[in-house]
Amino acid sequence: MPATLLRIHPENPPHARIQQAVDVLRKGGVIIYPTDTVYGIGCDVTNAKAVERVCRIKKLFPEKANLSFICHDLSHISDYAHGITTETYKVIKKALPGPFTFIFEASSNAPRFGGTKRKTVGIRVPDNQIILQLVKELGNPIVSTSVREDENTIDEYVTDPDLIFEKYRMLVDLVIDGGFGNNVPSTIIDCTNDDFELIRQGAGDIEQYL
Repeated sequence: MPATLLRIHPENPPHARIQQAVDVLRKGGVIIYPTDTVYGIGCDVTNAKAVERVCRIKKLFPEKANLSFICHDLSHISDYAHGITTETYKVIKKALPGPFTFIFEASSNAPRFGGTKRKTVGIRVPDNQIILQLVKELGNPIVSTSVREDENTIDEYVTDPDLIFEKYRMLVDLVIDGGFGNNVPSTIIDCTNDDFELIRQGAGDIEQYL
């Protein structure tokens, strides 16, 4: 069954439309949504079958996939990560919401994708009202991986929601149109060694928060 295209105002998302997307997630659906960087594909972090489906769409092995979690705020982070020092917490509190993925040691609560215990977990709190309200309403983080363009094109990421819909309409259950996305991904920072190691430079500049 083809996906639904749901247009949501990016600054003032109507609750009814957020609820429509949440209902899809609660039924085990896979959705595409905007963030403060590139569009993402995701599902409820607690639904193992939905996570496996996301991995199939992206041609990833669940046990090896580096999927990040989108959280509504910092309160969710302690549920899935541990070993966060006070100094590290102060930095991420200043940087989030924002275009960063912070990698921490995974807690025992971190979901086991493909039945494998995770050593680390990537956490995102994007500066985008649509996805933040969606995660808040759902009550669980959303597994996230970026919507990428085909390998033989100039642009690495798809930014036009109508093009995203055409490409993924038979693969996912819902595509949220929150306006044009960016084509620069989040900056990835490894915090597992009480340091801020730059793994990938993206849209965020961590130096201004250190």
